[in-house]
Amino acid sequence: MAARRWRAAAVVLLASALAAGCGGGNGAGKPTAPSSAPPSTGPATPTDRSPHGVLLAAQLAAHDARRVEFRSSLGGERARGMLFWAPKTVLQLKPEGGTRQLIVLDTSAYLGGDQETATRLGGRHWEKYAGDREVPYAGLIDRLNPLVAATAAAAADDPELVGEEKLQDSTVEHYRVTVGADRYAAAQTQLGPARRQALEQALGSAPVVLDLWLNDKDQPVQIRRSSGGGVDLIGYTEYAGPLSVQAPAEADTADEGDRSLPPAP
Repeated sequence: MAARRWRAAAVVLLASALAAGCGGGNGAGKPTAPSSAPPSTGPATPTDRSPHGVLLAAQLAAHDARRVEFRSSLGGERARGMLFWAPKTVLQLKPEGGTRQLIVLDTSAYLGGDQETATRLGGRHWEKYAGDREVPYAGLIDRLNPLVAATAAAAADDPELVGEEKLQDSTVEHYRVTVGADRYAAAQTQLGPARRQALEQALGSAPVVLDLWLNDKDQPVQIRRSSGGGVDLIGYTEYAGPLSVQAPAEADTADEGDRSLPPAP
């Protein structure tokens, strides 16, 4: 009876932590056989090492980290950068093979940083787009955010431990879930209704197959998401590391006000 009360308290603790808020090498080794461990007989918790319990721990680990470095391939478009999801939403994205960058600082977006932009603007290297109370490029941010992926995985009915694998000289655990786009989006209670709807539409009508590779701290170090919207592959490093993103200098910025956002670079 005491064990059941402890598990219930752990679930309440996780839910409270998630409600407290957030703003907003690509190949793995050959997998071992799927886990044959018996399913948990009680409610899953972050300390329960069943697949569901581990994914709850991954959700909590991502929530607590608040920031990460990433390398991504979204539909074949490669980029790298930094992402913060609490207490404010911050993104710095630098496409591979290009010089134009994107910086998002909560409700403002900056595009440019390249010579082509400076030539077009008569010397200034950045364009600033100021939103109202919405986060610019939220759809892109939600595709990159490991918390969003871990939250969807933790809400899935039948998570599977694919096996222990090698990834960039580290041993990781590979988990897989299959979930409808509607449930993937509905699990994101930290996002507003419009943002959840946009995420569901971006994922498409086909089931979402979500693979997560977790390190020994249960942090997602790689995710692969296959859906009707295409295939995304994202690697993560420097969780909760000393990361910093600064706004471009005002003197080097042309203010575009509330004009419509152009496509992300």
